[in-house]
Parts: sequence; C-alpha cells; structure tokens
Amino acid sequence: MSTTLDTAMLMAAGLGKRMRPLTATRPKPLVKVAGQPLIDHALDRIEAAGIRRTVVNVHYLADTVEAHLAARAEKTGADYVTSDERALLLETGGGLIKAAPLLGQRPFLCANSDNIWVDGPMDSIRLLADRWDDERMDALLLLVSHARAHCHGGPGDFHMDANGLLSRRTPGRVAPFVYTGVQILSPRLLVDPPGEVFSTNIFWDRAIAAGRAYGLAHPGLWFDVGTPEAIPVTEAVIAGG
Repeated sequence: MSTTLDTAMLMAAGLGKRMRPLTATRPKPLVKVAGQPLIDHALDRIEAAGIRRTVVNVHYLADTVEAHLAARAEKTGADYVTSDERALLLETGGGLIKAAPLLGQRPFLCANSDNIWVDGPMDSIRLLADRWDDERMDALLLLVSHARAHCHGGPGDFHMDANGLLSRRTPGRVAPFVYTGVQILSPRLLVDPPGEVFSTNIFWDRAIAAGRAYGLAHPGLWFDVGTPEAIPVTEAVIAGG
C-alpha cells in the first residue's frame, strides 16, 4: 500500500538554545548551512517530493520566519501556512495538536527544521509514502543507522525488526537506529493530549504499544545540525559528496 502526501508539518518554533550564540539574533531555522537557511534545506526536500503545502509552527522571532516564508513563496509558488505559537511554545506534541485543524484528515509528513538529509538513490519522502500502510500504521519514522548519524552524540532511539516494527531503546543501552526528524503521521493519532505542552513521544509511545509504529531506514546522508560546531562538519561532508 502507499499514500499520496499533499501536506507537511515543519517544526520551526524552538528556541535554538544549543545553537547559541548564532540564535541570539535569528531563529534557528534561519541559521545558514552550506549557503542556505536550515528551513530551506527541509522545504527543498519536501517540495522535491511533490508536497506543495506546508504548515510551519512559529514562536521565537516568529515575524522573521514568516517574512522568510513569504519571500520564498513568491519564488516557489508553494503554500506556506503558519501555526502561531507566539503566546506559548508548545513542544512538538502540543504543536501538532494546535496545528491539527490545518493538517487535514489524511496522513501527513512531519519534519524538523534542524536536521539536514540528503537523499540516496531514491527520494526518502517518496519511499516513506510508498511504504505507508494505513491499515497497520499510525506512525512511520525515517531512521538512520547509529553509525551513520553525522554530528549526533546520542545513544540511539529505536530498535526495528525485520518488518519495520519499532520498539524503544533499552535504558542504559545503545539502540541501532536514530530518528531523523522526518515521519508520516496519521491524524487519528493526534487525540487525547495529556496537556497543552508535551512531546511527540507521547504519540509514539501509544503507537508502539498498539503495534502501529513502524520505521524505514534512510539510505542517504543525515546530519544533526543542533550546535554551531556541527555546521562546518556538515558543510565539509556535503561539499565532499
């Protein structure tokens, strides 16, 4: 089975504390890497996959992000809709709940704006869409092997079986797969929030418990661009092909 993705959600509301001092005067999505802002790397990939409508949540220096999106829309013709979190930063789960009325009733792509991914032989967003099975899945996460997660120092996030079914990393151990910040979610997962501010982990835990959380290994390059030190490393790898 597969799905046609017509809407994306781009997470761009964070404070960017780990990216200081670069984020003292600009939001993290507008920090430049390899000649263009982080948000444009993500939007380029989203639009290359044929998705022309993206919901972008905004909080820190929101006016600057909105102005950038307006200027980009004039060039690309894409449709950018903002989900306004100026009053309160809602974290990823809360941000999804607030944006839910804008996301529609079909499965949608969700991506972080502080990761850069380069496709392998095939477009990874299209690979996710091709793998989606609405009867079995509520979440399908794009993962990268721990050994190939550039600039990422964490212990990994998930185990994945031969069918793609996900389970959590065991505390105190290393997991073989890292979440890339890219996923397809079903809107039916966006229910019963535990509060106003919470993480997407709540939704993932529910999907894992129900046996409806799956993964797909990313065949290309991936970079966790969360700190200033990660920028030159990322740029060097990209420049080297």
